[in-house]
Amino acid sequence: MELQLQIRMNPALFVRDPELSELGKNIVGTGIRMIHEMGFEDFTFKKLATQIGTTEASIYRYFENKHRLLTYITTWFWTWMEYQFVFHSNNVSDPKDKIDIVIKLLTFQMKDQFMLEHMDKNALHQIVIAEGDKSYLTKHVTEDNKAMLFKPYKDFCHRIAEVFLSYKAGFPFSHSLASTLIETSHRQMFFKDHLPRLTDFGGAKDTKQLTLFLNHLTFSSLDSFSPAAKKTK
Repeated sequence: MELQLQIRMNPALFVRDPELSELGKNIVGTGIRMIHEMGFEDFTFKKLATQIGTTEASIYRYFENKHRLLTYITTWFWTWMEYQFVFHSNNVSDPKDKIDIVIKLLTFQMKDQFMLEHMDKNALHQIVIAEGDKSYLTKHVTEDNKAMLFKPYKDFCHRIAEVFLSYKAGFPFSHSLASTLIETSHRQMFFKDHLPRLTDFGGAKDTKQLTLFLNHLTFSSLDSFSPAAKKTK
């Protein structure tokens, strides 16, 4: 059974809410497909307007610039990821099993239960892997952070950090490990597909082996922590 998913986005991300019109949904859906196909650098609102049969001015009525569109879709992705985690872990009590769910979500191995017709979520996942950090690696990141544009990403990290703490109480690096897990999973998937000499998961080795590595990385960090040892230093 698929569930209809409606996500309320931060109004600072757009000029006009794209979810309230067919043109807006088309801008987002086609924008995702085009960024996935040609890359963010080559993507322009002029090309998008030509593709969907509208004007650049019409697109600017929804988004201030293409960077805002990228931030919008990556922010939507992180909100969707958190929804999925809550859904899949709802009846799970063992924190170790919850960590397993997180890693499978990050490597796209959990069945998506949510339906959204105008977004290609597989393409969106690839965009987040290849282009996602461009949403915050900017000179205006502090200003954007004050506008809470990255709140869904931070909320998802915080939720993962809470799972780590439920597994290992007192672990002092829960948020650092959460963000490291997310970024490492994405970097390794990118390297696997494009720069295989930077990883051990190219060629015949598949995503399931990457999952084993992420599990090892996570639990090695958590299990090696000893509160007693910390106090003696």
